[in-house]
Amino acid sequence: MITLDEIRRALQAAPPLLLDTHGKRHAAVALVLHDSAAGLELLFIERAQREGDPWSGQMAFPGGRVERLDPNPRFAAERETLEEVGVTLGAAEELGRLDDVEGRHAGRPVELVISAFVYRVSERTPLVPSAEVRETFWVPLEALLEPGRHVDYAYTLAPGAVYPGIVVGHPERHVVWGLTFRFLQMFFSRLGRTIPLR
Repeated sequence: MITLDEIRRALQAAPPLLLDTHGKRHAAVALVLHDSAAGLELLFIERAQREGDPWSGQMAFPGGRVERLDPNPRFAAERETLEEVGVTLGAAEELGRLDDVEGRHAGRPVELVISAFVYRVSERTPLVPSAEVRETFWVPLEALLEPGRHVDYAYTLAPGAVYPGIVVGHPERHVVWGLTFRFLQMFFSRLGRTIPLR
């Protein structure tokens, strides 16, 4: 079973790779863990359907754009998590940071850099989704490695393309893929685990 001590050691073993954000949009997300009686759980959100949002309706971690007045991306991840799901991370334990990831949409050039911070909250407080969030999920961390949850995901805006995904809820709606999947791959890789692919 994956433990908090294991995660702490793994994330502190090497500094994260930070990308240059000059001239690009910058966003930050939070991987929020809670230690339940059955083991660690990870928080996901289903983004609301919103016109003009290229990630509309997708599964994600709470987070969003780093605004001009945000002092740093960590602050943005914490601010957005509070705004989107009502979870305060200021007093949470920051376990570490993952490598930055470049994001693009439908094959366009890199237009976004995403930073990811890993937290542990001591209490599982009630989630209060904003209008930007359709649904929230606490998913057992170990369950994300179960081969039976792994699927090939066909993205409707990229006909013919298939991406690796993980089912965390309804199999036709709640599939983690794309950028969120990449962060999960990176997280588990730091722990010496591999997400089984179909």
